[in-house]
Amino acid sequence: MTWKRVATAALLIPCVVGLVLWGSAAVMAVALALVILLALFEFFALGDAIGHRAYRLWTATCALVLVFAQWNAPGEAASPMTEIVSRVRILGFWVALPKLEDAFFLFLMGVAVLTLWTKRPMVEALPAAGISSGGLLLIAFPLTFAVRLEAIPREGPAILLFVLVITWVGDTAAYFVGRAVGKRKLAPVLSPKKTWEGTFASIFGALLVAVVFSRWLVVPLPHLLTMAALGNVAGQAGDLLESAYKRSAGVKDSGSLLPGHGGVLDRIDALILAIPVVWYYWIWIYLPSR
Repeated sequence: MTWKRVATAALLIPCVVGLVLWGSAAVMAVALALVILLALFEFFALGDAIGHRAYRLWTATCALVLVFAQWNAPGEAASPMTEIVSRVRILGFWVALPKLEDAFFLFLMGVAVLTLWTKRPMVEALPAAGISSGGLLLIAFPLTFAVRLEAIPREGPAILLFVLVITWVGDTAAYFVGRAVGKRKLAPVLSPKKTWEGTFASIFGALLVAVVFSRWLVVPLPHLLTMAALGNVAGQAGDLLESAYKRSAGVKDSGSLLPGHGGVLDRIDALILAIPVVWYYWIWIYLPSR
């Protein structure tokens, strides 16, 4: 299992690093959309395991709208195309391109239509709405903040890579330290193999990453250390959150696409909380302090 884990990581990590550092914003957004769709359909499969069928295609469509809305969002991390593509002309009418709240409104209206006018048994109405909403809110939405991080002027790609690396290093440190010396269980009901020793090793690894990145980024070290610690803790919480979903569905892995890691959702679960936590630290704390 360990060699499969290492081999898969060795293949994927260089591709991801290259995409983040040298890919255009549009290419990165498309790649992120693909990852979100894969994770989303694995989440739907967890719902299927307990008999809760989602509105798959509609939720996936709204997830893509969320990605585009984040790419086109104004503000500190605005896309350079924001002013150009704020509206388009369709069939003679000017139409505003969707914002975040528009994506959620479209999702709401679509779920209402699907619930009221499809031929699904009424017993499925509440589970379908719940799993669909959970997929959009708990999986797709937080991951779309990767687009906002990447679009931060000058340092966006490096900040996004920073979040990825604190997650990778933290996960690796927790895995090997936990296996070597871990004794005190962190959350035995959710994830029996996770230990407090591994948890602290993960945080320490993330802090080391912050020290290394301080030589590359102009962000002051105290802010980097804080972002590393908060992002790492959020990432570990995201990992446990996904474990809770799997326990509820009665499965070990969310999928089998990535040898040694399980599914896509298993691989990115930490990023689901780490990415938005670092983003909000950036706009709520770091920017006002500059």
